[in-house]
Amino acid sequence: MKVTSIVKSYVAAAVLLFSTQTAFAQGGLQTDQNLLGQLNTITTAVPFLTITPDARAAGMGDIGVATTPDVNGLHWNPGKMAFIEKDAGISLGAAPWLKRLVPDIWFYYLSGYAKVGDKKRGTVAGSLRYFSLGNIQFTDEFGNPQGSDEPKEFSLDLSYSLQLSKQFSLGIATRYINSRLVSQRATSANIQPGQAVAGDIGAYYKDEMKISDRDWNYAIGMSITNMGSKITYTNDANRDFIPTNLRIGTYWETEIDEHNKIGFGLDFNKLMVPTPQPVYLQGGNGQDSVFSDGSRQIVGWETSDAPPISGMFSSFGDAPGGLKEELKEFITNIGMEYWYDESFAIRAGYFNEAETKGGRKYLTLGAGIHYNVFGLDISYLMPLKTQHPLQNTVRFTLLFDMDAFTKQNAAPANR
Repeated sequence: MKVTSIVKSYVAAAVLLFSTQTAFAQGGLQTDQNLLGQLNTITTAVPFLTITPDARAAGMGDIGVATTPDVNGLHWNPGKMAFIEKDAGISLGAAPWLKRLVPDIWFYYLSGYAKVGDKKRGTVAGSLRYFSLGNIQFTDEFGNPQGSDEPKEFSLDLSYSLQLSKQFSLGIATRYINSRLVSQRATSANIQPGQAVAGDIGAYYKDEMKISDRDWNYAIGMSITNMGSKITYTNDANRDFIPTNLRIGTYWETEIDEHNKIGFGLDFNKLMVPTPQPVYLQGGNGQDSVFSDGSRQIVGWETSDAPPISGMFSSFGDAPGGLKEELKEFITNIGMEYWYDESFAIRAGYFNEAETKGGRKYLTLGAGIHYNVFGLDISYLMPLKTQHPLQNTVRFTLLFDMDAFTKQNAAPANR
């Protein structure tokens, strides 16, 4: 087997396994009579970058671009970090991933931030995302054992955000990505870790509004994440797109009374990656084979080899099924959060993806307990399809408020 085919097999397996954007076989002859009804999932390399890292957002249907800023906000929108209230904080999240299929895949996320500047209008944040794929047994094309390995992927992020006014902020982030799916111990092929550099940009606007004699705090957020180079696992010129993503959303929050408040959010997400194009059956003359009714048989789907920037812009108008298919590439996220006395939270949400674009549809539940210094969030995912790979996914996030810790330690000295 050639090196290129080996790598593409591993990459394809990783994409299907880790992103859960699985392609289910379609029965019958596929033609261009109804491209809108064809399964045409957009897949990328390093899909672990799109996994929701924190239990708070996961409990609210994976919304986060406009929610109130917290220590994990860098993943969603670097721009909103400028409005975080505390001076510094750290969090650690963990989740067993696709536990229904594989018992030893784990996802970890470490993040932190600190307010900077004389008026603390700026915020510096950073994070480490680590994905352990467990132990995998490798074989060659004939099924002969080729050893085992423990593939790993990670990314390192650093961001800076700044309040440009009392209502508006901007933020940028840079990211280093390393994906080691296969080592030389597991294969004799010339395979190397995939590496890429990417960046994020985010904007955040917040204000107040009175509706029916009730005061509402609302926010609007937008971010483009993972803008960067393609990635490859060999010296081959063919490279794969990373999951560049556009996210737009809003979040509304109001106080019911002095102890209770509730918030609602809505996000829209779209991968800014070219949509696969149909490959048609060709006749003996090298031209597409056309049936008597004028239709052409689809024998496969081809991924674009466009440069990253070109691919980002073309992704808004390249769906074979036209505008209707383009709209299906937007994922809808809805979530809510209830707080009692800033100490106990209950969350719920809904994640919806079109059937022809992956078909992920699930409900989420979450809860949080926050003390003066420590906090713990937990979320639970419930797919609407039975036997789903994400079934019973649980996330945990431990939060540590450095600002409260500093004040607590300083209190005895001031007495």
